[in-house]
Amino acid sequence: MKRARIATDDGPVAGRYEDGVLHTDGGAYDVGVDPDFLPPCNPSALYRIDGSLATTDEQPAHEHIDALDFVAESAASLVGHRASVPAPDVAGRLVAVGELAAVIDERCRNVSEDEVPEVVRGHAIRNDVAAVDPSGRPIRNVGGGSVALGPWIETAVDPTGIDVRFDVTGERRREATVESMPFDPVEIVSSLSRRVTLRPGDVVSLGSPAVPGAVEAGDAVETTYEGVGTLRNTVSDSSEPERRELERESLRA
Repeated sequence: MKRARIATDDGPVAGRYEDGVLHTDGGAYDVGVDPDFLPPCNPSALYRIDGSLATTDEQPAHEHIDALDFVAESAASLVGHRASVPAPDVAGRLVAVGELAAVIDERCRNVSEDEVPEVVRGHAIRNDVAAVDPSGRPIRNVGGGSVALGPWIETAVDPTGIDVRFDVTGERRREATVESMPFDPVEIVSSLSRRVTLRPGDVVSLGSPAVPGAVEAGDAVETTYEGVGTLRNTVSDSSEPERRELERESLRA
């Protein structure tokens, strides 16, 4: 089941999305096949693995999941499906990264791997644009309206073994599977829960099996995780004016 949030004339609404219709407790919204999606949840924090942005043959493997470091990011930068993601205004090669993400459903701490499916609401996709050094490590994490999440939360997918595709401006850049990532998604959520208390709506990035490669302003990035969906975003120049903060806040209300 797809749980989505969209912008309507009545304001932001959330519910079950199917075939162009959003079903909510207050009724159904016929929004067509291409609605104005908002980020599908309101997290208190975004969590990601600190380090290189995706698995590559050149990266050294961690011996154990607990060797990983995690970074907490502000959720104020979230945008939704089809929104622009500004490139960071720093020197470095720009890359797009499409990660699978788990959305937490309940307040939890010290969750065992067996218990992870019980505390995860579902899975979404996260698109980032980052400047990286030659080793693939981010020079600076993207900020200011620059992390895309969506297009919805899929509640009925097993995140292991699914196929992944990355397209940039209509060009197929990479094909991979979640199985090629160094850690199982439940390992990551369980490990993080031993360090922090997770809250409903929090987003845990699970990594990516590949980096699509270099991008530049104007490129359209599409990340597909089979069974979850396709998240589409456009890379914008960092010098472009940002949308008004009040408008962004009203969309999250």
